[in-house]
Amino acid sequence: MNAIIVDGKTLANRILADVKDNVSKLRRAPRLRMIVAGENPAIESFVRIKTLRAESVGIQVSLDRFPDDVSTKTLIESCEQGDEDALIVQLPLPAHVDTDTVLSAIPLEKDVDVLSPIAYARFEFGEPEALVPPVALAVEAILSEYKISITGKRVVVVGEGRLVGKPVAEWFSHRNALVEVVTLESGSLEKSLANAQIVVSGAGVPNLITREIIQSGAVLIDAGTSESGGVLVGDIDPACSEKATLLTPVPGGVGPVTVACLIKNTLFLTRQRFA
Repeated sequence: MNAIIVDGKTLANRILADVKDNVSKLRRAPRLRMIVAGENPAIESFVRIKTLRAESVGIQVSLDRFPDDVSTKTLIESCEQGDEDALIVQLPLPAHVDTDTVLSAIPLEKDVDVLSPIAYARFEFGEPEALVPPVALAVEAILSEYKISITGKRVVVVGEGRLVGKPVAEWFSHRNALVEVVTLESGSLEKSLANAQIVVSGAGVPNLITREIIQSGAVLIDAGTSESGGVLVGDIDPACSEKATLLTPVPGGVGPVTVACLIKNTLFLTRQRFA
């Protein structure tokens, strides 16, 4: 068995083309602001990619940069200011910053990443017009593109972080999947994956999931990225493609689709303001 390898770049480009078409019909360009604290090469890469993709569809992007020693209070004040339509607080923040308090300061109507408690609660409870977190939206786009059914499927989400594990597990639960969340500390990965029909991993551990521990025919969504020997790799060993039916590669899989979905959310929030 050879898995279908997801072409995330092509899917992302289609999403962005649709956003660009809709942006052109607005009475003004959407405005996206990013708050970036500290200097980190990985963060700079994410900021650059988001900026390029947003600007490519006609969104105006501004950056507010702060030094490593920025205070929690200063970042909160920055969140509460500005006339943008959408606001990103780029994670991770410096270790001394109270991240939860800063994220709580993101106005609901600008929370494009769905990271504030209020925005996440609206998503969690399935409220009408609630924004879906970008990674969960990317998973939805990929499964829809490849016509993967969800209802009643045994789904294992590896990791419970705020960006991947938590929102993705919630999204699957909304769609009546049988969801299990596994962390390296709380469960047996091998036992859980043995019967998993869909696996989404966001642990950030290189090649954590190998072909020996997955079920034959599983759908594998790799949302974990890390460096190994200077190369960007995912949580799922590429050799799993010999046993799975579908696999998202790293790079080129979930990542570009997630950025496109972030841009799509920016359009959504802009329309909400216009309404």
